[in-house]
Amino acid sequence: MAHKVFISYKTEDTEYKEFIQNNLDVDMIDNSLNNAIPSEDETYIMRYIRKHHLSKSTVTLTLIGNKSAESLHPWLEYQGYIKREMQASLYNGDGNSKNGILAVILPSMYDSVYPYPKTTTSDYDGSTVNITVINDNTVIKEISVNYYLDSPLHDKNRDYWTADERYVIAVKWDNFILDPNKYIDMAYDKRSAAISKYTKVYPK
Repeated sequence: MAHKVFISYKTEDTEYKEFIQNNLDVDMIDNSLNNAIPSEDETYIMRYIRKHHLSKSTVTLTLIGNKSAESLHPWLEYQGYIKREMQASLYNGDGNSKNGILAVILPSMYDSVYPYPKTTTSDYDGSTVNITVINDNTVIKEISVNYYLDSPLHDKNRDYWTADERYVIAVKWDNFILDPNKYIDMAYDKRSAAISKYTKVYPK
């Protein structure tokens, strides 16, 4: 079934957004913002995006490039739109249901998000754990906090998170383009998963 998808991205990553729209065989209803809103009023722009795009979507696909980190600049000056788009995506209220969140890690961020070595052994139970670095230096906080989500489902003594304990679905670009519908479906399904009760809209 086609899901209504909003693509959140930095201007520097426009080529990847256009590749998804023009080159991939994706079964989705594209609710993305494709034309600039003729206004310099940020409040009006975000209100327009929420009303005409985000409120009508069920999955937010956010492209994680090398300009997407929380730590790059003060957010009001640099990361304002993608943070507000993510906050609106996570908000569940009148006229706005929570979206599933799919973070697509672009090639420019592979070495930062998936460092070498790729796996480690858990001190908790000896499990093999995939290493990911999803924090203020790689993504905005709305992504990282809902990826390493503090919830009753997560055993705080355990040094890793299982898929059921994460709300955000994260995937490399190269894997995403092989089967985009699979990952969009995974993000959509999180909306009704147990972990959806514990998401953070405005993380500290």
